[in-house]
Amino acid sequence: MTERTFSIIKPDATRRNLTGKINAVIEDAGLRIVGQRRVRMSRAQAEAFYGVHKDKPFFGELVDFMTSGPVVVQVLEGDNAVARYREVMGATNPANAAPGTIRQLYAESFTGNSVHGSDSPENAKIEIAQFFTDADVVG
Repeated sequence: MTERTFSIIKPDATRRNLTGKINAVIEDAGLRIVGQRRVRMSRAQAEAFYGVHKDKPFFGELVDFMTSGPVVVQVLEGDNAVARYREVMGATNPANAAPGTIRQLYAESFTGNSVHGSDSPENAKIEIAQFFTDADVVG
């Protein structure tokens, strides 16, 4: 089933000019990049985006990190895109990420783990809508 998911290439990766390498891993996994934009998240955007974590001790550090530099927001499309991209990203903690996954290859730390991906088709729709309109995404 073809679906869409949302991805963020995080500041640790954009700072090291890894967007192209990460995009290659994404495309090699059979996902198409149908929307992409480089943005600087505002504090308000980052707080809203990660609002689900607002009561967790790492929330402030996460917001600071996500606003520390440009990010690349993306819409990915493919068969079972949400699950496929989560597999391609690897475990949230890079120390546990499988070989060949984005986080195993490029992450600097638990917070600086290079990428974010939606955890469900429902959240993918919500996350995509925060950064893209239908006109921004080419099918």
